[in-house]
Amino acid sequence: MRFLVTGGAGFIGSALVRDLIANGEEVVTLDSLTYAGHVESLVDALQSSKHCFERADIRDRATVEEVFQRHQPDIVLHLAAESHVDRSIDSPMDFVTTNVVGTVNMLDAATHHWRGLSGAKKAAFRFLHVSTDEVYGSLGPTGVFTEDTPYQPNSPYSASKASSDHFARAWNRTFGLPVLISHCSNNYGPFQMPEKLIPVIVLAAMEGRPIPIYGTGTNVRDWLFVDDHVSALIAIATKGQPGGIYNVGADQEITNIDMARRICAWMDRLLPDSPHAPHANLIEFVADRPGHDLRYAIDSTRVRNELGWAPRQGLEEGLGRTVRWYVENDWWWRGIRDGGFEDSARQGLSGGV
Repeated sequence: MRFLVTGGAGFIGSALVRDLIANGEEVVTLDSLTYAGHVESLVDALQSSKHCFERADIRDRATVEEVFQRHQPDIVLHLAAESHVDRSIDSPMDFVTTNVVGTVNMLDAATHHWRGLSGAKKAAFRFLHVSTDEVYGSLGPTGVFTEDTPYQPNSPYSASKASSDHFARAWNRTFGLPVLISHCSNNYGPFQMPEKLIPVIVLAAMEGRPIPIYGTGTNVRDWLFVDDHVSALIAIATKGQPGGIYNVGADQEITNIDMARRICAWMDRLLPDSPHAPHANLIEFVADRPGHDLRYAIDSTRVRNELGWAPRQGLEEGLGRTVRWYVENDWWWRGIRDGGFEDSARQGLSGGV
C-alpha cells in the first residue's frame, strides 16, 4: 500500500513515516517545511527507495492535486497543521488558513482521486484526519472525553481543529469519502519541537535557565508516547470503520508541575555533575496562558476494543527515553536554533489578531 502523510516532517508525522518505512511500506511525505517541519527528523526514511518527499503546502490546491495524481495513494494520513496554542493566540489567521482551508483542499483533492478509482482500490481507500482532544474543551477534576463529547474549543488552535473536523465529517456524509477522524491526548517523545512543554523543560534544565510553568502548574494532561500514537493511527487507517471517530489516550494523567519535577529528577540522574543540579530549583511560575484549559482526559475504549490497540509505553520509562534523547541529540535541536527558532521566547500574551 502507498501512504500519503501530510505534515510528515513534523513531530508526530515524522514518527509515523519512520515507522511505516521500517515496516516496508511505500510512503509519500508532504510537508511545506515551516518552522515546525524538519527533514532531519526523517533521517533513515530519506535514504529509503520506498520513500518520496514532496515539499508542498496544503493551502496550495493545485499542488495538492498534482501530488495525488502523481503518487496515487491508497491511504491518506492527514497530520499537517499549525498546532501550538500560544502561536494561535498571537496569529490566529495562520491556523485558519492551514488547519481549515488546507484540510478542505486535502479532502476535495482526495475525493476527486477516490472517485477515479475502481474495484478493490476504491473500496480500500481511506482518509484519516488526525485531530486533538482539545476540540472538546476543558474538563473539571473528574470525567473523560468520549467520541460523543460535545465540542467546546477554547483557543484559536482548538477552534480551527474543530472546524476541520466538521469539514472532514461533512465530506464523509455528503460525498461518501471514506473519512475517519482521530483525537489524541498530549504526545511526547523524540523530535518534538523545542517550544512544547517537555522539550522546554529539558532544554532549560540542561542550560541552567529558568523553567517556566504557567499559572500554578495544576493543569492536568494525559500523556501519550508518540510511538504508541503512531501505532494507533495505523490501526485506525487500516482497520477502522469509515465515518468512525476514535479517541486515543494513554490513561497517564499528571499535572504540569509534577511533570516538570519528574523531568528534573531524570536530569539529575542523567547529569549528576551538572552545575545546575538539583534542576528542580530552576522551576518558576509565570503568568498563565489566556484561556488555558484545566484538564484533558480521554476515553480510548473504542480504539482498544474495536481495533485491539493499547499503549505500550509507561510514562516514567517514556520520560526517561525522551529526556535522554534530548541530552544525547543536541545536533537536532541546536540545528533548529541555528536556523532562527527561539524556543525560550514567550508567546500567547499579545492576544492580537
